[in-house]
Amino acid sequence: MRMVDLIIKKQEGKELTKEEIRFLIEGYTDGSVPDYQMSAFAMAVYFQDMTDRERVEFTMAIAESGDQIDLSEIDGIKVDKHSTGGVGDTTTLVLAPLVASLGVPVAKMSGRGLGHTGGTLDKLESIPGFKIEISEEDFIELVNKNKVAVIGQSGDLCPADKKLYALRDVTGTVNSLPLIAGSIMSKKIAAGADAIVLDVKVGAGAFMKSIEDAEELAHAMVAIGNLAGRNTMAIISDMSQPLGYAVGNTLEIEEAIETLKGQGPADLEELCLELGAQMVYLGEKATSLEEARELLKEKLHNGEALEKFKEFIAAQYGNPEVVNDYSLMPQAKDKKEVYAEESGYVAEIDADAIGVAAMSLGAGRATKESEIDLAAGLMLHKKVGEKVAKGDLLVTLYANDKDFSEAESLVHQAYKFSSTSVEPTLIHETITE
Repeated sequence: MRMVDLIIKKQEGKELTKEEIRFLIEGYTDGSVPDYQMSAFAMAVYFQDMTDRERVEFTMAIAESGDQIDLSEIDGIKVDKHSTGGVGDTTTLVLAPLVASLGVPVAKMSGRGLGHTGGTLDKLESIPGFKIEISEEDFIELVNKNKVAVIGQSGDLCPADKKLYALRDVTGTVNSLPLIAGSIMSKKIAAGADAIVLDVKVGAGAFMKSIEDAEELAHAMVAIGNLAGRNTMAIISDMSQPLGYAVGNTLEIEEAIETLKGQGPADLEELCLELGAQMVYLGEKATSLEEARELLKEKLHNGEALEKFKEFIAAQYGNPEVVNDYSLMPQAKDKKEVYAEESGYVAEIDADAIGVAAMSLGAGRATKESEIDLAAGLMLHKKVGEKVAKGDLLVTLYANDKDFSEAESLVHQAYKFSSTSVEPTLIHETITE
């Protein structure tokens, strides 16, 4: 078998066999297939696409290119959640204890974030004492005992994806549907999930800018998951403005706690209920999405989800008293308030610009080596659809020893106003098959 023949076959729009796909992924992983040949193959896929069967074989080959996590010792159906990214996306912090409070095991392996704010691990490390690095044995024991634990990704998961992702970035093949779907789903499958729930973001602050592109990606990933033997569902949610009000690590922990108290932002609670309903349904703790949603609402508002969060924090050596005293977490010594320069209704909040503003304050990483300031970030006070008078408070910025001018300018660029009210859309579509 020769790689050049596979490149030509895909250039001609023909379907590759399972053996051919395994050959190219295994060869690229071990170095026998060079970058220039994989670049040619990626470009052929970019123009010719893949069949559903090819997409599944491609995804499974990547998933099996390195370590795979065995969660079989955890009782119950393990349901994982993946978001395609966004600004102020605090859902994991709320969903993990909320879904676990209904007995669905949440064995979450998360990474550190590049970009606007830290990843879930960075946010959790805002909690004093919280320990990410625990053994796999302790991780499994904690999930069996408490139904929830979160640790950093260990081992060499999907090395083929790491190489291919870097290659796509410099060859103009990032925006290829089968390559995107294969990258995302291979990591979820390798992480040991029995079922997968996907939150596909769409809008100015998302990778997918149009509803049509987001739908195509969501359907592709749901098909891959189901054909690979993992029950998979998806939601297409809006990211044309930040989710919730908080953007930053400590600030997002505080917002997650408020949501678990039943007092969080309406959009964050709504998205968590929708995603959580899919997780609970796939975890077979409810017979319908509607029943699952009602069960989650009950746990959210009777205090049981909050108690599960405290239990989760304490089990991983964190201080559960942060739930009652936010000052125990890193707090910024400097703040600046940004006021509206005109009147009207908020028509748009550019999530990307808000994210860059937060990063300029120290809340995120520009490179893997960047240091995050866990206290830095910003808090929105006005969202899309709300009426604003000139001089009203729009955003509060938080930082330590930073010049606020860049962030302030970005906030003003992010907010767009209109003379008539705009009704925001949060969830565009739910995909269950």
